[in-house]
Amino acid sequence: MDTWRVCLAVFRKDLIAEWRTKEVITTIFLFGFPVSVAFSFAFESPLAGGEARTFAGGLLWLAFFFAAILGLTRSFARETANQCLQGLRLIPADRGGIYLGKLLSNLLFMMVAELVLVPIFGVFFDVTLWARPGWFLLILVLGTWGVATLGTLLSAVSANTRMQELMLPLLLLPLTVPVLIAAIECTAVLLNNRPMAEARHWLQLLTGFDIIFTLLCWLLFDYVIQE
Repeated sequence: MDTWRVCLAVFRKDLIAEWRTKEVITTIFLFGFPVSVAFSFAFESPLAGGEARTFAGGLLWLAFFFAAILGLTRSFARETANQCLQGLRLIPADRGGIYLGKLLSNLLFMMVAELVLVPIFGVFFDVTLWARPGWFLLILVLGTWGVATLGTLLSAVSANTRMQELMLPLLLLPLTVPVLIAAIECTAVLLNNRPMAEARHWLQLLTGFDIIFTLLCWLLFDYVIQE
């Protein structure tokens, strides 16, 4: 089996499992929703009028990130629960395909949950996130891709540890700081109706980060899954 056939097989397996259980998307949404509500009440007073547009981007991405951690934790939990990971190791093909399949499924599940959370967040903070939908979707995809890229690899690293729920955020947060900063800055430019040319360097940082770390994680995954 070549890499892309393995990728599509793993992606299809995860889609079927998620369709039956709704576990990952529900987990991300049920955490992201109360976090968004809590942020709106905690910052209700200082976030009045135009100040809301200044801080809403950062709070939005923090809510996305914390919710994504729970979803990423479940990424390899299904495989370790029934020793399915041992079967994946026996696939006679490039194991990087397993990583790509997991990455695609994690990215899809995170995006679905985020797209549901975005209008709710916009209502609570009284900001318009869809004024320039093309730019917003680009920022959302690039930022989520960056978190999912490292999160998928680190989920495999922490899957067999005794404190999986603790290890993943401890490993993921420091490494994804550039992604979060760039995504927050781009979203702030968007919400304040400033020219997107001001966010050009941040978009370049997001794109470069996503491409470099996707390739790096793909190359390292064979070693990670063997260990």
